[in-house]
Amino acid sequence: MSLSKTNATAATLTKNRTEGSVVPASGMCVTCVDGCIGMCEIGKSAYRGHEVIYPQPFGVITTAAEKRFPVDYSHFNIMGGVIGARGIEADSDKAIFPAVNLEVRLGGDGGIKFRLPWIIPGIGSTDVAKNNWEGLAIGSALAGTGLTIGENVVGMDMEAVFKDGRVVDTVDLKRRVNLYKEHQIDGYGAIVVQANVEDTRLGVQEYAIEKLGVECVELKWGQGAKNIGGEVKIRSLKKAQTLRQRGYIVLPDPMDEHVIQAFERGAFHEFERHSRVGMVSEEGFAKRIEELRKAGAKYIFLKTGAYRPVDTARALLFASRYDLDLLTVDGAGGGTGMSPWRMMNEWGIPPVELHSLVHAYAERLAQTKRHLPAIAVAGGFTFEDQIFKGLALGAPYVRLVGMARGPIAAAMVGKTIGKAIEANELPIYVERFGTSKNEIFVTSTELRSKVGTEAFQELPTGAIGLYTYYERLAQGLRQLMAGCRKFSMELISRDDIAALTHDAEAISGIPYIMDVDKDEVEELLR
Repeated sequence: MSLSKTNATAATLTKNRTEGSVVPASGMCVTCVDGCIGMCEIGKSAYRGHEVIYPQPFGVITTAAEKRFPVDYSHFNIMGGVIGARGIEADSDKAIFPAVNLEVRLGGDGGIKFRLPWIIPGIGSTDVAKNNWEGLAIGSALAGTGLTIGENVVGMDMEAVFKDGRVVDTVDLKRRVNLYKEHQIDGYGAIVVQANVEDTRLGVQEYAIEKLGVECVELKWGQGAKNIGGEVKIRSLKKAQTLRQRGYIVLPDPMDEHVIQAFERGAFHEFERHSRVGMVSEEGFAKRIEELRKAGAKYIFLKTGAYRPVDTARALLFASRYDLDLLTVDGAGGGTGMSPWRMMNEWGIPPVELHSLVHAYAERLAQTKRHLPAIAVAGGFTFEDQIFKGLALGAPYVRLVGMARGPIAAAMVGKTIGKAIEANELPIYVERFGTSKNEIFVTSTELRSKVGTEAFQELPTGAIGLYTYYERLAQGLRQLMAGCRKFSMELISRDDIAALTHDAEAISGIPYIMDVDKDEVEELLR
């Protein structure tokens, strides 16, 4: 059975001519006919070349791999029980699922507090992030969860001001930070500013700390979608030239006269802006951590991707050695902007395998009594059952789950419903719930109580959509935890899940379902 779709996918707007008759190895139609206009990926590459590397249409989509990994989180089930309760009195009138406490505290001093155990781990300069930031920032802040401003936001800001190669003022980053901070309630949640090679050169994190009051910053080694730097497409020659002057890799070269002429006559319509790959060394890492602490960073995080095992171990060791507050490890297959499509499918360690390695490495460090940061795992999480399994697989070291595509989707849907309300064009399957946001969004009463009626009326529907999605996840997670008789987050453990296959067992160390409780059963039935 083929694990990948090779030569035709909705992600690149391609398809086979003979869809039911395809060679799995190449993805080509069994009969490739002279005269075909080229609907498949090979054919489209014959006239659009490198453009077909990336998912399309750019700027209005999030993307994730189509590859079916041999083991995923559906290969585990959650184990419940009937005896007692932990974290609450074993009383049927008290041990009810609304009583489950989902709060998590992070940081060396425990000063970061989340109402819910997840974070959006990095949404940067892509259009899909920028166009939905209002919903993502306000919704996350109201819910009391974390949100990370990803790479290249300052470099892409055409209104940012630089002096001697360092940023001194911004429009976009300032807006993103302030939208979040203005809607925080009782100090819950955190806004995080991430940096890659170019951001570091431009002094983005120092600016965020000193000018915007940001407390949490994050170094970025990578992500689960790609093993190169971030990229976006640019439709403006002037912007492409500005980014080139700011130090980015821009292809084709927007300063080249032949390229300029080709763009102006319509031979191509988009430039690509690429970030550099980082060159990690312990000396450079230690130096950067010292610089950030001197600049006033209160909490320092590290985000890494689906790299080979030794680099995952290196990330955990460095985070331990230099007293970081959070390490996020992102498994292969996800993407929120414009990752190369084949790379997204074919590189890196899949989530279950990667998260299992992280647990094993953390266990080794814990046995030698070394400092361990809180750990977040990411890679395709969208619903409460997956969140529970991710936390259980990594327990007790994994404290958060990272999600991006699900939250973006919720914010986009909320925004779209708001536009439909304004245009009086609600589809029937939404209109059956009402015709105003007070009627359509089930959390409207709760939010009005939380922020006040007047403030609620000003909330963008994208934010309400995200908040409502989070409300569903929270209630679902509480139900699962109550069924496991666990009433606070630190009580989730690896024995709360079981492997459904021996492959899943071998990879994760989670017992096969037929072996769960084997010793207790033997003792009980003796």
